Amino acid sequence: MKPSLQLEEAEWLARRSAHEARVSPWVEPHLARSSLGERHPVYDFLFEYYSYRPGQLRRWHPGIGYALSGPAAEEYLASPYYRRTSEGVEVFIQALKPERETFIRWLEQLLFTVKARPPFFGCAGLHEWAMVYRTPDVRHSRLPMRLAPPEIDTVVENLPIRCTHFDAFRFFTPDARPLNRVQPTRERAVDFEQPGCLHANMDLYKWAYKLAPFTPSELVADAFALAWDIREVDMRASPYDLSTIGFPAIPIETAAGRDEYEQLQRSFCLRAAPIRDGLIEVCHILRECIRKVYCK
Repeated sequence: MKPSLQLEEAEWLARRSAHEARVSPWVEPHLARSSLGERHPVYDFLFEYYSYRPGQLRRWHPGIGYALSGPAAEEYLASPYYRRTSEGVEVFIQALKPERETFIRWLEQLLFTVKARPPFFGCAGLHEWAMVYRTPDVRHSRLPMRLAPPEIDTVVENLPIRCTHFDAFRFFTPDARPLNRVQPTRERAVDFEQPGCLHANMDLYKWAYKLAPFTPSELVADAFALAWDIREVDMRASPYDLSTIGFPAIPIETAAGRDEYEQLQRSFCLRAAPIRDGLIEVCHILRECIRKVYCK
C-alpha cells in the first residue's frame, strides 16, 4: 500500500487545536443545556437525531493516509483504530472488519449517484408541513404554530409535495403520504435521493462520522457546519413559529417565501458538493485498502 503522509507533531497539534476551537461553539452550549436539563428546539436535534456524541465530534483524527509523528501521538494508540508504523501513528485498516466493505461500497454508490443526478429545487420544504397534516399530534408540541391547523392543511393540499428523502417522508402523517409525488423507501434511497435535497445534504454529516476515524475531522466538521445551517432553514421554513427565539420564518406558503427557500437550497447544494466529493474519496481509499489487506 502507498506509504502514509507523515505529519510533524507541531503541524498536527495545530490542526487538532484548530478543530477543537471550531467545534467548541457548537458543542459547549449543548453540553451546558444538557447539564441543566434544557433543550434548544433547533440545534439540539443535531446531537439527538444523529448518533455522534459531542465528545466524538470534538475528538480530532487525521484520517486515512496520514501518520502522526512525535511523542504526543502515543495517546492515539489507546484506540483500537490506531497502530504504530514506520511512518508514525496512523489509523489501522485491519480494525475494519472485511464485511464493512459492503456498507462502504453501498455508501460510495449512493454518494456518487447523488453527485451525478441533477438537483431538484421545487420541494418548497413541505416535509415539515406534511408531518403535521390533519393531526393534533405534532412533533414539536412545545412550539407554537404560525398558522391555524386548517390553514396548514390547505397549504399541504394546494402545493405539490415532492419529497425524495425517506427519513423525512417516514414522518409524514398517514393522510399526507399519498399526496407525495413519489413514495421513497430506505431500500431505494439510491433511486430517489438528489443533491438539491436539504436532508440529503444534512446527512453528509452522518456519512462522514460513520466513516470515522478514517474521515479527516476537518471534513466531519465541514459536514456538521452545513447540517447546522440547513437545520436552521429547515425549521424556519416549517409551520412552527420560532420568531421569539430569533429565527424569522421563511413563509413557503407564499411565492416570495418559496423563492427564498429555493435560493438557500441552491447555496446548500453548492456547499455540499466538495463534502460529498471528499467522502467519495474516503470510500474509494478504504475499499482499495480493504481489498489489498483481505484479498491477497
